[in-house]
Amino acid sequence: MLAGAVLALVLAAAPVDQPPLPTVPQSAEVQLKVERDGSLSVAEAISVPNGVTMDRRVPLRVAAPHHRDRAYGVRDVVLEGSGTAQVDEDALTVHLTSGTSIVRYTVDGAVAGDRVTWELAGGWSTDLKFVRASFAAPKIPVAVDCVIGGFPCAAAQIDHAGLTRFSQQNLAAGDRMTATVELPAGTVPANEVLVPAKTIAGAFVLTAPVGWAWAGFGLLLLAAAAWVLLARRSFHVKAPRPGGSFHVKATGEFASPAGMLPGHVGVLLHGRAGAADLAATVLDLAVRNYVWVSDGSRLTRRNPPDAYLTTFERAVYEAVLPEDSVTLAELRQRHVEVPRTELHADLAGRGWLATGRLRRAGIRVVFYGVFLTVLLALTAGYAQLGVILALAGVAAVAVSAVLPERRHAGAEVARRLRGLAEELATTRAKDFDKPQRELVFSRGLPYASALGELGPWVAAFAGLEHPPPVYWHDGDITPDQAGSFATALAGTFAAAHRARLQDLVSGKQG
Repeated sequence: MLAGAVLALVLAAAPVDQPPLPTVPQSAEVQLKVERDGSLSVAEAISVPNGVTMDRRVPLRVAAPHHRDRAYGVRDVVLEGSGTAQVDEDALTVHLTSGTSIVRYTVDGAVAGDRVTWELAGGWSTDLKFVRASFAAPKIPVAVDCVIGGFPCAAAQIDHAGLTRFSQQNLAAGDRMTATVELPAGTVPANEVLVPAKTIAGAFVLTAPVGWAWAGFGLLLLAAAAWVLLARRSFHVKAPRPGGSFHVKATGEFASPAGMLPGHVGVLLHGRAGAADLAATVLDLAVRNYVWVSDGSRLTRRNPPDAYLTTFERAVYEAVLPEDSVTLAELRQRHVEVPRTELHADLAGRGWLATGRLRRAGIRVVFYGVFLTVLLALTAGYAQLGVILALAGVAAVAVSAVLPERRHAGAEVARRLRGLAEELATTRAKDFDKPQRELVFSRGLPYASALGELGPWVAAFAGLEHPPPVYWHDGDITPDQAGSFATALAGTFAAAHRARLQDLVSGKQG
């Protein structure tokens, strides 16, 4: 036993130089030796009969489990004899003519764990009458195996001296004779290389670059979640911003906070617009002399829309007054709704609401990701990178859906609105000069209606000994009557909205 071990070590230390020459025409003698760095040195001696050529192609990618290929590398190819031998990315190709030739080369990637696997012979264009091979390693192998198309070779054994030998008679053209030798643990380092198979399924195999991409995507999701959490925490309006929210300029002209319109209140404070915002907008149009109010319930066009109206206000004007005049009873039947598209575009244009750019960008990224997935699956592989890109687009759409629509600038205006509400509730009409009261009362009335401070605002002016006139209503009406009209207008739109919802539920519409 000791002698056998010594012989194995001597053979392992010796270089693979001159394999035995074949004694039978159209046969092969093969020597394999595993080097200490895990590379496999191979020398093949092939006898080619006169007038015959023999070709061999050894694929360097072999199918492995889980949609992967085992990739071998062949280098240092040398041919002694007549013919050619060359290697490319996919195969080792040998072309031999008459005579005995020796092909030498080194294989990388043959060691998987403690097992060495290589194709001893096969892929030849003609039959081989006889194949014999020997295998040497730094240590005596533990087990050997040899198969040809799933069937065992004629001989595969470790002899009494510790040498591993293989043999086979009559190897048919195209058949492949593959040997696997198991070495003691730690004999040589493993160097197996597994790559995704060149198939649709292989394109989706998890690889190192794809793993890093998934890790980056996970970090992106965590960052997006933190961003959403912080944004939602800051959504709620903080303490009202005191001072400067509501004032009368030196000329007696009313100025709203940051040019904000009464119809903006619902979205900025509560994230949605409703009947109160629609009524406040109509009331503001009347105060600004675009609508005339008569008989306590009739609205009439007074001036046509002009460049001073926003697109949102123009849409309200056209929806409420498509014709010359309308009564509140008729409005109740029309089911007029807030033109939300124009309202949100107006607010986004002022920088107070998100523009929806993130959502649109996310949708585009989803389509880019789907396209990239298909492209990579059919070409270079790594198709999961396209999947990650598509999921990033989905995440962007989801983030845009859960992020507060109001931006920081919008939150600041909302704070000023809270301050305006407090001022409207605590205003003393006596603090204004008599010439200013008429303008201040009417200009503040739509904002008081939208902010829910209509009662205190009206009461502050109705309690004066000489209440201010209401210039946008026919007849001589009091602030109380103007407040009653504002309440009736809001009730009209609210009732119309409820009726529309009831119609939708009952199936009369849509």
